[in-house]
Amino acid sequence: MSKATEYYATGRRKSSVARVRFLKGKGKIIINNRTIDDYFGRDTSKMVLKQPLELTEMLGNFDIHANVFGGGISGQAGAVRLGIARVLEKVDPELRPALKKAGMLTRDPREVERKKYGQPGARKRFQFSKR
Repeated sequence: MSKATEYYATGRRKSSVARVRFLKGKGKIIINNRTIDDYFGRDTSKMVLKQPLELTEMLGNFDIHANVFGGGISGQAGAVRLGIARVLEKVDPELRPALKKAGMLTRDPREVERKKYGQPGARKRFQFSKR
């Protein structure tokens, strides 16, 4: 475990970007200057965000401050999760195998496909009529 008092990492998911900072503390999670309960209404989003902390048993060791922008609730939760996993790897490099095995250090590359001209959406076509 290294001796720094502050750790920093970036996480991305869909079109969301999260800048995550760890400080020595008692386990408070602040997202965009709001508590986790105020920011994420869904329990699934809170669960996704806490997964790397629960996996490594570091839930009460650090105060987490995250700035998130872009995308929706699900993408933002995924971005913060990736940021937290990357910070945990910096805190203790021995946690890398467990985080890697759980797939938390891999950036999900799926993005929204762009809409094409002449169509109502990316893939959807107007109904074909022969005559």
